Amino acid sequence: MVENVIWPAYLDANLSRAEGRRVSQELAVEEPTVDEIAKSVQQIGYDATIERDKSYSREHWADRGRVVVRGADDSTKNDLVQAVAAYIVAMRE
Repeated sequence: MVENVIWPAYLDANLSRAEGRRVSQELAVEEPTVDEIAKSVQQIGYDATIERDKSYSREHWADRGRVVVRGADDSTKNDLVQAVAAYIVAMRE
């Protein structure tokens, strides 16, 4: 089974693409949390595990954690990240 990792930086509106953001500015949110990401992943139908003590390599000073997604074999990582971002935007409205 494939595991994908989603870092909060992938969805952070305060970061540029070069700094690690992977979604468009329209789908990005300010300071996304691992809890929001995990909830979104579960809404999409996959298993999510939060690892709070991890830090993204481009933000090694910040322990924002990460979410490990299991069971997303049928979609690309980019599709998964886009869907998670869209759910977080919807949750915050």
